[in-house]
Amino acid sequence: MKKVERINIIMRYINNRSRFTISEIMQEFNISRSTAIRDIREIEAMGMPLVSEVGRDGGYFVMHNSILPVVRFTDNEVKALFIAFMATRNQQLPYLKSRQSLAEKLLGLISENQQDDLVLLNQILLFEGTNPYNPDLLELSDLPHPMLEKLIQILLSDNYLWITIKEEKVIKSYPIYLLHLYREKSLWMIEGVDLKEEKKKIFSVDHLVNVEPYLTKKRLSKKKILEKISKQEEVINLVLELGPKAIAQFKKYHPLKVSISYTNPYQTTAILKTFINVNKPEELTEITNWLLFLGKDIKIRDMSEEVLEVLQQLSAESPWLQSRDER
Repeated sequence: MKKVERINIIMRYINNRSRFTISEIMQEFNISRSTAIRDIREIEAMGMPLVSEVGRDGGYFVMHNSILPVVRFTDNEVKALFIAFMATRNQQLPYLKSRQSLAEKLLGLISENQQDDLVLLNQILLFEGTNPYNPDLLELSDLPHPMLEKLIQILLSDNYLWITIKEEKVIKSYPIYLLHLYREKSLWMIEGVDLKEEKKKIFSVDHLVNVEPYLTKKRLSKKKILEKISKQEEVINLVLELGPKAIAQFKKYHPLKVSISYTNPYQTTAILKTFINVNKPEELTEITNWLLFLGKDIKIRDMSEEVLEVLQQLSAESPWLQSRDER
């Protein structure tokens, strides 16, 4: 381990403890006593407010309410941060204006050689969604829906929301308890429980007109909400066994409501249980295409006749559908 990297790690180690000794530093980082003392002295010289305690059981502690030294990054840490910034371009993530200021501060902290490396990385690395003709890291043309940050800010203090949605020129408002805020197929989605109808619903953030905290004296607790929803869960009508290739595809993409349970310690086989609503054509087509995306490494454990008939109509050449007769 290089000295700069070791000192950075020691600083984090020290800052996370109320007290430490030279012996602990020696043991934790496998260094000699003289090296540990030199490192501690260098950390003190950098400005970290350490106070020593004399005596047989003496040690060090960090003085509270003091200014800590400027954070120093290793070359690999700088590259990791920069590549993380690059990967977020055109992803419509919240707080992108902060990404711009963070990138500017990062570039101001590092040496000219490190800056040259980052310029080269910016030229040769392209992530999905990046415009190769305008790969400027500080370009803020990929801002998300303006309601997204407001929504997140409210969620930090309360999951009970009053949301206003505009769909096909019709504006509706709903009191909801938000379960998840997630991103699927480049769209931000709200999964929540409609507190009036007591049903689980999904809304697109792109259709969000306004969001406010839902202030009401009579609130169902989260526990009671989930209990009511669990009683409304659909009956499972499709059970699949996934092999390693199908699991790998599942990890790349899967709908929010679908999950798997691993059946061995190596996580090479798994069981997928879900409900397919055959009365919703759009949802049915989407789930069929996704099952095809999982590939051939699938065996059917259980499937209702209704689901089988509809899936065969939609995709007559699905090889994994044939596995039903081989059970």
